[in-house]
Amino acid sequence: MNRKIGIDEYKALEQISKLPLHARPSACVARNSKRLIGFKLVAHRRDGGFELTEMGRQTLFIKQCIDGLSAIAEDPASNLSTPVATFLGKKGYIDVNTDSAELKISARGLECLADIRARSDSGQVNFV
Repeated sequence: MNRKIGIDEYKALEQISKLPLHARPSACVARNSKRLIGFKLVAHRRDGGFELTEMGRQTLFIKQCIDGLSAIAEDPASNLSTPVATFLGKKGYIDVNTDSAELKISARGLECLADIRARSDSGQVNFV
């Protein structure tokens, strides 16, 4: 299945992940909810609200890891969330510079990032 998620839909996923219980969803969430429910990234709760499914949480985490990897490639002083930094470190995509304690992207991380960019340019990337 070819499931491409746009930037607006990723924003809706992030907003849903931070949405308090019984809070009214934003226009972005309302606009994208039908498609996200169709992809099984979001579920409707009984109270009318939305919640991320396990697949939705994974998709959002993958996007955060790719964004974090890109940020480290551009600026080693970038701050990453602890789960993202831990994951990228365990997989060998980033290393810690012992002299300055800054994160740096490894050769494996550069290779992965180049592959992701090549696929996104050709329209083949989908994170679902």
